[in-house]
Amino acid sequence: MVHENEPARAGADPGDAEVGVILTHGRGATARSILAMAQEFPREDAAYAAPQATNNTWYPHSFLEPVEKNEPGRTDGLAAIDRLVSEFVEAGIPRERILLVGFSQGGCLTTEYAARNPAEYGGVAALSGGLIGDDLGGYEGDMENTEVFLGCSDVDPHIPVERVNDTEEIFESLNATVEKRLYEGMGHGVNEDELDYLRETVTDL
Repeated sequence: MVHENEPARAGADPGDAEVGVILTHGRGATARSILAMAQEFPREDAAYAAPQATNNTWYPHSFLEPVEKNEPGRTDGLAAIDRLVSEFVEAGIPRERILLVGFSQGGCLTTEYAARNPAEYGGVAALSGGLIGDDLGGYEGDMENTEVFLGCSDVDPHIPVERVNDTEEIFESLNATVEKRLYEGMGHGVNEDELDYLRETVTDL
C-alpha cells in the first residue's frame, strides 16, 4: 500500500511544457481520479499535476466552519498546491500560463490558495467550491485581471449560494474577473458546461 502523498501527473514534462494545469480533488477522491479530467481538455504541450490528500480528505469538517477546526489539513492542502505551482514556475512555466482547477474540497482549497497568493494566473476554476472559513477576511493583493470561474448548483448540499456570491465579491475586490455560473437543481457534481469552459480556457492558455 502506498502511503506517500505523491502528486499524480500526466502530459508533458514540466521542463518541456508551455502551460501547466493543477487539479485538486474533492473529499474521498484521489489525485488519480481528478487527473482523469485532463483527458477532457488535452494539450500536447501541457503538464498536468494533481496533489494527493492524506487519506483522500483535505480537512475534516465543512469548509464553512472556523478555520482552526480544519487545521492542519487546510494549511497542508494549500502547501500541496503551492509546491506544484512553485515546481511549474521553476521549470519555466510562468504563473500566467498555470490554470488552477479544483472540485468540492479541492475547489475550496483552489479559491483559498489563489486569494491568499494573488497574482496573474492562467485562470482559477472552482467547480462546486468557495473560500474557506466562517469569517472571510484578510484577503489583499492583485489578481491582475485573472479570470476566476465559479460553477455551482443553486441547491448544492455542501456549498451554499451565499458563499459562492461572497467568493465572487472577494475576488472582484482583488481585481479578478469573475465568471460565476449557478446551475439550477444540479446537485454536487461537474457538468458539461463547466468542462466546455475548461476546454476553452486550456486551449487559450
